[in-house]
Amino acid sequence: MLQFALGIIVKQSRIRASARRLPLVFAGLLAGAFIFSPTSHAQSKQEERLAESAKVLKEVMDTPDKGIPQDLLSRAACVGVLPSVKKLAIGVGAQHGAGFILCRRNEGKGDWGPPSGFSMSGGSVGFQLGASATDYVLLFMNIDGIRKLLQDKFTLGVDGAVAAGPVGRNATAATDAQMTAKVLAYSRSKGLFAGISLSGAVLRPSVDDNKSLYGREINAKDLLLTGGSPPPSAARPLLQLLGKISPGLSRKPL
Repeated sequence: MLQFALGIIVKQSRIRASARRLPLVFAGLLAGAFIFSPTSHAQSKQEERLAESAKVLKEVMDTPDKGIPQDLLSRAACVGVLPSVKKLAIGVGAQHGAGFILCRRNEGKGDWGPPSGFSMSGGSVGFQLGASATDYVLLFMNIDGIRKLLQDKFTLGVDGAVAAGPVGRNATAATDAQMTAKVLAYSRSKGLFAGISLSGAVLRPSVDDNKSLYGREINAKDLLLTGGSPPPSAARPLLQLLGKISPGLSRKPL
C-alpha cells in the first residue's frame, strides 16, 4: 500500500514538472516558427546590393580630390552603380556582375527616381591570370543614352559612346571625347578609383531583380523613364545620398 502511494506521488510530481516545462516548450516552438516562417523578413540579395551601392558611391564621393567631379554629376541624367563585379581570367578574361541604375524624373531634369536592376558582362583577350572584384560607377550624360539602354542589351562603345571619366574636383581636364560621350565610366579596385573605358561591356535590364525588389513584374522603362513607381525602402539610403550630392540638374546635360 505504501509502495502504491509513493508511486502516485512520484507520478504527480512528474506531471507537475512537465506542466512547468510546457510554457518553455511552447515558447521555443513559437520562436522557431517565427524564425523559419516564410513570412518573416530576410534581406534579399537585391536589398543587400542596394546597400552596397550606396556604400560604394558614398566612399567615392567622400574623397573629392580623387572622386567624380561634382559638375559632371550635376549634369548626369542617370547614375549606375554596380558593386563588386567579379572578373576571372585564365588566358581569356570574363566579368559579370549586377547593380542598379537611377534616373532623374521629368526626362532627366527632376529629382531622382526609383532604381532598376541591371546586369553587366564582358570579356577581354590576351594572357591573363587571376580573379578580382571591381566596383563600377556609370554616368549617363543624357536621356537618349537611357532610351538605348532599355533595349534587350546595350553594348558600351557600340550602342553608345563611352569614355573613361575624369577624376577630381571639376571636369576642366576632360577631353573632347569625354565631353561628347553618352556614358562616363569609373572603376574602383583594391582601393584605387579611376576612369575606365569599359568599351565592349554589355548591360542588360534585370527583370528578375526588379520583380524580387518590387514584389511584382515591372520593366526598366517604367522605372527609369516614367519613374512612377514608389522606390522600395531598401533604396532610401542611395536616394538620400544622390539627393545630397546632386539634388537637381544644375547644369545643362551634355
